[in-house]
Amino acid sequence: MAEAPEMLTLRRHRDLEGREKRPFARRGLLLLLGVFCLLGLLNVFGQRPQTHVAAAPAASLKVYSPQRLRSGLIFESRFHIHALDDLQEATIVLDSGWLEGMTLNTVEPAPVGEASRDGRLALELGHIPAGEDYLLFLQFQVNPTNVGHRSQDVRLYDGDDLLLTIYRSVTVFP
Repeated sequence: MAEAPEMLTLRRHRDLEGREKRPFARRGLLLLLGVFCLLGLLNVFGQRPQTHVAAAPAASLKVYSPQRLRSGLIFESRFHIHALDDLQEATIVLDSGWLEGMTLNTVEPAPVGEASRDGRLALELGHIPAGEDYLLFLQFQVNPTNVGHRSQDVRLYDGDDLLLTIYRSVTVFP
């Protein structure tokens, strides 16, 4: 039988002495990766939208938007207003968390006007007749450096009269 090469020892290189724990470390890392993928499938890291609903005597509002996001994600939020009474100057006011670290790509249909109310984005929608629905779509992209937790409350006004508020928040993962 031939001799082992000069830099090799049979106990270490053939019999793998001292490496008994390495298969468990590899299996542990593979298991950790599998758990991370499973958590992603279970929507722990975001993207799947949730619906928040609020109602008042004059109108109801549904907000359909994700509460957990990842950096770089493109997503859409839908605001559904059902007017029970005539809304003369319907306005949706969004907390600063809707735009902080986010890029607003599109607003459809375009609001009648845009303004700021105490640092919050106000989208003036105009007249919504009683019994009618109004759908507003906003498309966003999460900025890559955006990470954290912030408020995304939504308020519905008729002129200066606050009709209702939806309290929600968003968490952005790296």
